Amino acid sequence: MLYLHEEKKACYDSYIVDVEYNRNFGKKVKTIIDDEEQVMKITCDIILHSRGSNLEQDNLIAIEMKKSNRPQKEKNKDRYRLMLLTRDSFTGNAFSFDGTKLPDHVCRYKLGIFYEIDLKSRTVNVEYYKKGELLKKYTQEY
Repeated sequence: MLYLHEEKKACYDSYIVDVEYNRNFGKKVKTIIDDEEQVMKITCDIILHSRGSNLEQDNLIAIEMKKSNRPQKEKNKDRYRLMLLTRDSFTGNAFSFDGTKLPDHVCRYKLGIFYEIDLKSRTVNVEYYKKGELLKKYTQEY
């Protein structure tokens, strides 16, 4: 059992959790391309990524969190961002990853999570996004 733990740990050792992070090194800001092929700056609430040290799979998990009383437009914008971030490539464009440097725009997150907390009803709504689509959603009381 300890061996399996160490193997799993070694696989993710280079990954870091950041809050409200946007690349910033080298004056390069993380961006994505939306369905209209417009470039959008992104800053997720929480991300698990390698900060560029793992060129093959830099980004693993993107999390967006909202209180239930926030406007629906804000929540839908976060959901849309997670769909874009978890796509394998950009709509109408080839993914610009060549294996030697970070791409100009970000995608290929393995998992996107939308987390909405309702303090009044004491529930949490969770949605999982993978490959640009809603994979699963559920509500949990706390």
